[in-house]
Amino acid sequence: MKRLLALALFAAASLAHAHGYAVGELKIDHPWARATPGAVKNGAAYLTVSNTGKQADRLVAASVDVADHAELHTHLNDNGVMKMRQIPDIPVEAGATVKLQPGGLHIMLMDLKQPLKEGDKIPMTLRFEKAGEVKVDVHVDKVGAMPAAAGAHAGH
Repeated sequence: MKRLLALALFAAASLAHAHGYAVGELKIDHPWARATPGAVKNGAAYLTVSNTGKQADRLVAASVDVADHAELHTHLNDNGVMKMRQIPDIPVEAGATVKLQPGGLHIMLMDLKQPLKEGDKIPMTLRFEKAGEVKVDVHVDKVGAMPAAAGAHAGH
């Protein structure tokens, strides 16, 4: 009986920490951002998109209330110098998973209206070309958080 209770508590805790969303054949997992220190005016949001369908789709836009606007970005190596560049969309091929993470694809939050604070949840709308729109909550992690650590905190 104790073993069953322990398993039930573990499952409930795991569900409380997960935050996944779906729109059409797309699954969006663990949207998160890093807290912004001081007067930093831009932030970034990360997540994973899995396409379980037979048709490719594209993330074409994101919007948030905490920033003036959001842009889809990538990192490029320009003669040994890493540079961020805005891109028009992020393809999600049929049966594929795309990870938005530090040092790669991400959603830039431009001209923040207030700092992102650890523990906050930021409502964001993602717009996909075929699947449409989905509202997600972006969980704000500590400054400098990395994907493996993101969401490992209580309350996520």
